[in-house]
Amino acid sequence: MELHFALWQHIPFVCILLPLASAALTSVMKPRLARWWAMGVLVVVTALSAHISAQFFFGAEGYVFPMGHYYAPIGNEIRAGSLEALTSLFFSLIMLFSLMGGMKKLDEHLDNNKQNLYYVVLLLLTAALMAQVYTNDLFTSYVFLEIMTLAACALIAVRKRGRTLVAATRYMIMNLIGSGLFLLGIVILYDLTGHLLMEDIHEQVAAIAATGEYAQPLTVVIALFAIGLAIKSALFPFHTWVPDAYGFSTPTSAAVLSSLVSKGYIFLLIKIMYRVIGLDVIAATGIDDVLFVFSLTGMVMGSISALRQNDVRRMIAFSSVAQIGYIYLGMAIGTETGMMAAMFHLFSHAVCKSMLFLAAGGLADASNNSKIFRDLRGSGYRSPIAGVAFTIGALSMVGFPFLGGFVSKLNLALAGLELSPVRASLVLVTLAVSTTLNTMYFLRTVITLYRKPREGVTYSVERGQRGFCFNAALVLLAALNVALGIFSQAAVNMITTGLQMFG
Repeated sequence: MELHFALWQHIPFVCILLPLASAALTSVMKPRLARWWAMGVLVVVTALSAHISAQFFFGAEGYVFPMGHYYAPIGNEIRAGSLEALTSLFFSLIMLFSLMGGMKKLDEHLDNNKQNLYYVVLLLLTAALMAQVYTNDLFTSYVFLEIMTLAACALIAVRKRGRTLVAATRYMIMNLIGSGLFLLGIVILYDLTGHLLMEDIHEQVAAIAATGEYAQPLTVVIALFAIGLAIKSALFPFHTWVPDAYGFSTPTSAAVLSSLVSKGYIFLLIKIMYRVIGLDVIAATGIDDVLFVFSLTGMVMGSISALRQNDVRRMIAFSSVAQIGYIYLGMAIGTETGMMAAMFHLFSHAVCKSMLFLAAGGLADASNNSKIFRDLRGSGYRSPIAGVAFTIGALSMVGFPFLGGFVSKLNLALAGLELSPVRASLVLVTLAVSTTLNTMYFLRTVITLYRKPREGVTYSVERGQRGFCFNAALVLLAALNVALGIFSQAAVNMITTGLQMFG
């Protein structure tokens, strides 16, 4: 069969192949060349993702692209729609800004002769994220899931300090448990359906659910997928690896891990819910009820843990646990509004967390490399751009109007109102409690940044000056956050259209 595709329709394939091939080339480059090569690849992937997003924004239809021009099962397939395009744009943008913001710090944390290997890992992670977004095959998702896990572990362990090695080990153990559960789910599902292509599985699952046969094995499969990816994305109570993994890694690693890696796992789960199993089948098994309880608990417990911290990076890490709960809440609600709110918060949180971790690194550098709150007094003056960026990120997480976080919480509240009165009350009360706790620990931090420094303590202002790339990354991330708040309707429309294409 002769296939004809417009040039722009090859973009998803290029976004996967380019960073994957570039990773091999980068491994033999000198560190300086490797840095700018990786930066250039990310710029190209971002530009291509922006182009394909524009195509869908102006009305293009979703399509399936056969790898090697052979459709499954002979060949593998990738699928592109408005949601995939928008997700790839956000992922590539945040990867680019995270590298820009933490680039100068990498010189301090890494041996010069091994820096190119760090860029190899970042490019592999970019390729894996793009593959997770676009792949139409469940087993291919697992393959790139493992690449993401190994790359993320390398990002943590790269500093070769005792605490980071322990954090990397804990991360690896927990994530391999999640990977094992996910693979077991694929094996059972393949035994039930005989397919690995997502659309073919969906048809078979719908037929099985209609007959009522194999109801228990199907429930087990859904539970394995949900628990496996919940562990990997740090949903409460599977979050114990988060504080050390985020708190002791390099600024770029922390930004990438919190903003992208966990979101890649969540996006895969959303694809499975829509395109593999089906929302109606999941609702019939009651798995969404379990996610509902875990998400509400995580929103509160993550915030309480963040409130108790005295280290700014561990505070941000525990805040991520609460915010992951917000995303899972939208997924557990299970309606179109809930899923849209979950995806919007995925984007909003990804932008905020990258900005917060990068800004916290700059503020710590301006405070004699201390992350303890008492030493951060006045750091907002010593590193002004980092201080303003942290403040914008904090206000967004609290839900300040005209920022992305406000739109996320508003949409989650509206989605909650579609539930029964009891559940709606639980959603609204938990949102109010979590937001109050968010306000307490983020407001405390922002006030600390602009308090009078401790008497008798001198700080090296030069350490807080990380250069043009650091400042540019924070400014761009802050602008993106504001854009998400002001122009949210365009993103909401693309997400809604993309979810309908999923179905």
